[in-house]
Amino acid sequence: MTQEAFFRTPKQKEIHIHHTDPLSIKSIANGLLDLLPLRQRSPIVLVCIGTDRSTGDSLGPLTGSFLQEASLSHFHVFGTLDEPVHAVNLQERLETIHTQFTNPFIIGVDACLGRMKNIGMIKVGTGPVKPGAGVKKELPHVGHMHMTGIVNVSGYMEFFVLQNTRLNLVMKMAKQLASAIIQADRIYADQKMPISHDWELTEENLS
Repeated sequence: MTQEAFFRTPKQKEIHIHHTDPLSIKSIANGLLDLLPLRQRSPIVLVCIGTDRSTGDSLGPLTGSFLQEASLSHFHVFGTLDEPVHAVNLQERLETIHTQFTNPFIIGVDACLGRMKNIGMIKVGTGPVKPGAGVKKELPHVGHMHMTGIVNVSGYMEFFVLQNTRLNLVMKMAKQLASAIIQADRIYADQKMPISHDWELTEENLS
């Protein structure tokens, strides 16, 4: 589980859309594709962070499990209900990813706490997620871009709030995220897609 605020620069992009919006899947997929390294085809790795031991923090592994069932063609998924990526093994999994893939482009997928009016919103943008920030844990930042869902309200007894988040909401948001990623995976193979920017792997954006 991460926090609502992200590291941003003037060049960074971010989209916000509610999971019930009829255009949510298309908008999320387009937002994802617009930020991928299309000129330099780096391996695309989704790190779906969280645990099924906390309802609110299960957005990541639920999304990962839906993606695993879909058998993606171009994106690689870490973090499912069977094999979650969480606070205990996060650093180890990141090391595994960098060993297994050359210059991977990493997308952090995580639950988020935010304002009451923003519950149900899904965010896609550049920059990492900061797992554990909502419950005051110091964990590695994850991703060259992020996909997050605000599952409940922040500000007070965050651990208790996560434990008491409605599974119905988290399931719906995970399905929207997974559907958008599946759509993006299918489109990503098209070499004729317009290219919005070049991906440059630097020491600064390695996670």
